[in-house]
Amino acid sequence: MTDRPKIKGNPLLVTVYLLVLCYIVGEFVIPKYPLLYPIHLIGILGLIISLFFFFSGFNIFTSYEENPAPTSPSERLIKTGIFAYTRNPIYLSFVFLHLSMFLVFENVMYLLSSIVQAIWIHNYVIKFEEEYLLGKFKDEYQRYMNTVSRWLFF
Repeated sequence: MTDRPKIKGNPLLVTVYLLVLCYIVGEFVIPKYPLLYPIHLIGILGLIISLFFFFSGFNIFTSYEENPAPTSPSERLIKTGIFAYTRNPIYLSFVFLHLSMFLVFENVMYLLSSIVQAIWIHNYVIKFEEEYLLGKFKDEYQRYMNTVSRWLFF
């Protein structure tokens, strides 16, 4: 086994590229569907929450002197802070960012990209990370998986 997950692709870069693609297609090709004003406020709150999740996860990685890149090897298992509530706060923030962008800007492409991104991250990033971490940390990671959800609620 190599000492790094077998992930192909970088979720951060995919998120940024999808944001750009969604903006271009959603603004110039697909019509907007107006939402109620309170839904825009929920979207703004979602943007704030997604930034909180991202920076909370990122700061914990740096405080443990770990590289947050998903293709890098892990020296220790992080189970504190936001990682006590979700095993993947940074990935959750990416999906939540796109969903919130839909609520704020009424661009259907952001909604579609959040769904596609969640499926891709779940099946092609998280599963490979979990396989790697189970191989490296064995019972400790299994106990962590049993107590903390992959996403927030499942």
